[in-house]
Amino acid sequence: MTASTNIALIIGSLRKASINRKFAEYIVSQIPDSIKVSEVNIADLPLYNQDYDDMTIDSYERVRAQLKAADAVLIVTPEHNRTMPAALKNVVDIAPRPHGNSVWTGKKVAVVTASPSTYGGRSSGLDVRKSMQMLSAQMMISPEVYLGHATDSLNEDGSVSERTQKFLQKFVDELVEFVGNTGA
Repeated sequence: MTASTNIALIIGSLRKASINRKFAEYIVSQIPDSIKVSEVNIADLPLYNQDYDDMTIDSYERVRAQLKAADAVLIVTPEHNRTMPAALKNVVDIAPRPHGNSVWTGKKVAVVTASPSTYGGRSSGLDVRKSMQMLSAQMMISPEVYLGHATDSLNEDGSVSERTQKFLQKFVDELVEFVGNTGA
């Protein structure tokens, strides 16, 4: 791993007070300084439409460039109606277009889900993995992180509980190794 390693961070929730943002911020705070993490803003993206493939849409181009420049992508997302949120699905669909120019091909991708529900966004995480694999991304297989009853993993002040910090540290350690491993 070089000092110029970059991770693009996509937070699947657009809510300002998202619990997924809190977990993403904690994870990022534990990543070594030698890895630069930059959030990809997905809130301003028009819904994908194939008619746009022959057009230049500034927000699409910005997101594609950010993802292309990254060595890996970390997705931290909730679950909406047993699947990934529409805003996340939108960026998943924008990034491989126009046809033949996918930024997902060979891109290292890791996913974390968190939900107040029992299953922790498992369906969302599996759908992200399914889409990424179809798009030829290189998925981080283990550890899988589906934080169920995620609000219980936060202290009263909104910080991540000590128990969850220990759990997430294992993920961070594996993520750093995954990003640094240039072999497929």
